[in-house]
Amino acid sequence: MSQRDITQITVIGSGSMGHQIGMLSALAGYTTIIQDVNEEALHGAEASLSSIMNRWVGKGKITESEKMKALKNLSFTVQFEEAVRQADLVIEAVTEKLEVKKEVFQKLEQFAPSHTVFATNSSTIVNSLLAGATKRKDKVINMHFFFPPLVMDCVEVVMSEDTSEETAHLAMEVCSRMNRTAILLKKEISGFVANRILGALQKEAVFLYEEGIADFKDIDLICRKALNHPIGPFELMDLSGLDVAAFVMEQRYQETGDPEDKPFPCVLEKVENGELGRKTGKGWYTYSSDKGRN
Repeated sequence: MSQRDITQITVIGSGSMGHQIGMLSALAGYTTIIQDVNEEALHGAEASLSSIMNRWVGKGKITESEKMKALKNLSFTVQFEEAVRQADLVIEAVTEKLEVKKEVFQKLEQFAPSHTVFATNSSTIVNSLLAGATKRKDKVINMHFFFPPLVMDCVEVVMSEDTSEETAHLAMEVCSRMNRTAILLKKEISGFVANRILGALQKEAVFLYEEGIADFKDIDLICRKALNHPIGPFELMDLSGLDVAAFVMEQRYQETGDPEDKPFPCVLEKVENGELGRKTGKGWYTYSSDKGRN
């Protein structure tokens, strides 16, 4: 199957990543279905995308006609079987937990056509850990979009030893049609490239904070001013979600068994307190709609 054979893409999960990946697909001209078990989340995703597209029209990024065409390509459902039964490519974008993703892939194998390619948007979990839940290891691949997908121009496409060249080529072509720069990794490693580098930076930043060397705000400031980073490591954790940061580290620890890979105590404390970053209004920083960040 080539990219030209793909007409329908289904995204499983309508969260911060999934709904925007779905919009990229719809903008690229694919018939796109976003599926989620939570109907309220789907309504929120639909409203968010409509608002974003209206802003894009206002800024001249797309025309009104292009917006309407993309939105026509897009639909939302809570019905899993309905969402995948005619899919040519499924992109899984559920929570960053291995067992949850395995359950999704088991269901995909049950209900999706035999030709369907299964991609995971996981930021750390290699696809070989999920492919065993299917009978099509050659058609399983990582397509790791970056947050927020409608802004970030990068996708890490990662092959396992079982992923076919045809599947990798298809994923790369789909990214190109979505107007995203895709980088192909032919060897698996937990965290891929970007998150391994980012993880090393965050680990050192949190160490400096926990040792009392510098306040987290000052560490962010140094990274912005001295290293010319657009945002600091603590600001980035708030943007992505501290729960996501904790999930990623826990998954790495489960794979390596290295105590150094365990989630940071200060991050776990914030997660336990429901302080997950921008999405809850408080993380390392406090956020309000009228005053911005404090």
